[in-house]
Amino acid sequence: MFQMKGKDFLKLLDCTPEEIKGLLTLAADFKQKKQAGIPHRLFEGKNIALIFEKSSTRTRCSFEVAGHDLGMQVTYLDSGSQLGKKESVPDTARVLSTMFDGIEYRGYGQALVEELAEYASVPVWNGLTDEAHPTQVLADLLTVQERFGGLGQVKLVYYGDSRYNMGNSLMVGCAKMGMHFVVCSPKEYFPDPQLVTVCQKIAGETGAILEFQEDPEEAAQGASVLYTDVWVSMGEPDQIWAKRIADLSAYQINQRLMELAGPKAVFMHCLPAYHDKKTTVGKEVCEKFGRDCLEVTDQVFEGPQSIVFQQAGNRMHTIKAVMAATL
Repeated sequence: MFQMKGKDFLKLLDCTPEEIKGLLTLAADFKQKKQAGIPHRLFEGKNIALIFEKSSTRTRCSFEVAGHDLGMQVTYLDSGSQLGKKESVPDTARVLSTMFDGIEYRGYGQALVEELAEYASVPVWNGLTDEAHPTQVLADLLTVQERFGGLGQVKLVYYGDSRYNMGNSLMVGCAKMGMHFVVCSPKEYFPDPQLVTVCQKIAGETGAILEFQEDPEEAAQGASVLYTDVWVSMGEPDQIWAKRIADLSAYQINQRLMELAGPKAVFMHCLPAYHDKKTTVGKEVCEKFGRDCLEVTDQVFEGPQSIVFQQAGNRMHTIKAVMAATL
């Protein structure tokens, strides 16, 4: 079995292309075993802690099911833990390391998960921070690989705000895997120039292509994947919502863009998505700003080119691979 024993999984920049490929191969093997009903309880007696300062559906369920499939016991810690409140991050890391074999963290700044890893004596896995979402992008890469038979020069276009975790991690992942990655948004939403410089250096070694495009229709031409994420996080003020929606409306993924990409292209989204008014939040947001949907139309989201649920399911298989390889 592919191993990265004792290594943390904090951001894809920390991984070599060979390590990412190894994790994808291991994830595919675990997926095959799961679908065939072949038990793989390789870690009986192990215990993992899941720290969630931000709520989640896919990340929490993926870690819990993956842990149980591997034979581990799982303890979920939400805002009721003392992390960063009555107890410092270093102290929490050292306490949990005496009881658990691995620690997952989903929360805010990347510095927090990095500090947790620095003081923990067991592997630490990043379930999401403001700056990075490595487990999501690992699942995205597996999904693209399944769909197109490899990664190579697959062209993936990311529409929307590319300054935070998804834009950052997709750019890094695509650069490491030698893919053709396109950011499509107004210039003010392009990724951090320092990270771009790092990724361009990686691309020079892997043969990847990085592009930064403002024209949504031009970016869609010849794309294999059109990808987006929500434009604004809940809790941000209405002024931010109003500006972001105004700035990014032209970058909504709709049927016109899918047609420009072609019939073999697919739509991907890390979820949740504001594609209709069926959720409380979606209804509130859309009605407040006079819209039926935001970053993607319901026609595309529910259409035959959408593979968002295959993508969501792969979170569990790739997270399983990360835990197994590092333990």
